[in-house]
Amino acid sequence: MRLLHTMLRVGDLDKSISFYTDILGMRLLRRKDYPEGKFTLAFLGYGDESENTVLELTHNWGVAGYEQGNAFGHIAIEVEDVYSACDSIKAKGGQVVREAGPMKGSSTILAFVEDPDGYMIELLGARSGKG
Repeated sequence: MRLLHTMLRVGDLDKSISFYTDILGMRLLRRKDYPEGKFTLAFLGYGDESENTVLELTHNWGVAGYEQGNAFGHIAIEVEDVYSACDSIKAKGGQVVREAGPMKGSSTILAFVEDPDGYMIELLGARSGKG
C-alpha cells in the first residue's frame, strides 16, 4: 500500500494551479473536466504519480469558495532551505504567514505559506535519516 494523493477543494482552479506550479514549483500532471458531474480535477506534484504522492485539486463548477473548518491542518513540503524558500515564495507573490525559524521548543526549522483558498502549507528543512 502507498498514499496516492491528498484532495483539496478550490474555488478558482486556474489561480490554484498557478500558485502550486509557479510559486511552489509543482508540475501539472493531468487535468480533466467532468461535465456530467460539473467538476474538474487537476493533479499536481513534484514527480510522476506512479512513484510520488500528489495533490488533487477539485473544482466544483459554480462554487467560488469553501469554509475551512477546523479539522484539516496542513500539507507539509520538504525544502532544502526554509529561509531561501520563503524568500523565493514572497518574491513570486506568495504569502508567508509564519516566517522561517525554529519550531517552539525544537531546533526544527519551519515556515507556513497560505494558498489562494486559505489552506496552510508547512515548509520543513531537509532532514537526514528520515523516519
